[in-house]
Amino acid sequence: MAYIIATANMKGGVGKTTLSVNLATALAKDHGKKVLVFDLDTQISATLSMMSPTDFAKYRKTKRTLKYLINQAIQPETRSKISVKEAIHHNVCKLPNLDLLPGDIELYDEFVVSEMLHEEAFEVDRLDFETVWNRFERRLVKQILDPVIENYDFIILDCAPGYNLMTRSALAASNFYILPAKSEPLSIVGIQLLERRIAQLKESHASEVNLNIKLLGIVFTMSGNLITGRYYKQVMQRINEDFDAAQIFRTQIPTDVNVAKAVDSFMPVVLTNPQSAGAKAFTQITQEFLQKLQATGSSQQQTQLVNIS
Repeated sequence: MAYIIATANMKGGVGKTTLSVNLATALAKDHGKKVLVFDLDTQISATLSMMSPTDFAKYRKTKRTLKYLINQAIQPETRSKISVKEAIHHNVCKLPNLDLLPGDIELYDEFVVSEMLHEEAFEVDRLDFETVWNRFERRLVKQILDPVIENYDFIILDCAPGYNLMTRSALAASNFYILPAKSEPLSIVGIQLLERRIAQLKESHASEVNLNIKLLGIVFTMSGNLITGRYYKQVMQRINEDFDAAQIFRTQIPTDVNVAKAVDSFMPVVLTNPQSAGAKAFTQITQEFLQKLQATGSSQQQTQLVNIS
């Protein structure tokens, strides 16, 4: 069964999508892992980092994007249905083991969702709206992934900036989240906001279920330029006060023009220019990622042994 990993930050422009697609690609290319990238952002940056706009248009025309899976969850009576297996684009970037669930520039109508949940709250024992909303939040992404979760080693959820329904549902479905950030003062605000939001998310669901999502680590991106260099010590001092060293990735992603150029090829930089500074950093991040997961697994096993004894 796959590890489900969300990449999230309240702020945009922190390299979240670039981290998602390069981490996924390195896991498939260098470590032989079966990986699915799940694009939850209406900007569809992850999708267009792994397939051309022409290919995306074909998928959208045949209703094989996330939008139609969400529509089916919101309106189960929909006549023409697709399965998640039909929506997944296999072997993207001509790389075996790397798959993509394409996003969409439109995902759902908030009014339709609210109306559906109000009706459900009234019909099912007159439950309060928050309970019904939370249940929908928990099942939305999870029920889309359930039919394929055993087919993968990792499912990487590329979340939109901010804190919308899809991001909350993605976090609720995940085992871990990675928090990409720039070493700038405003990034501290983004980190603190996300941590606060996740604590609130856990609390709001606590009456029915314990959400076990954990922070795997903070990854600093776009480092080494004039702006980030000016604030680096100030930001890192604050981060080290708030987080354990194990929660901060040692490797940082440098500012590298090759990472931006890779987007023009609709492929991650670890494929287009594997010897570039950016690609090498993503390769090292991937190794750290696997080490952190292994350490987390070992800690959980030790805890279980202690509890048994």
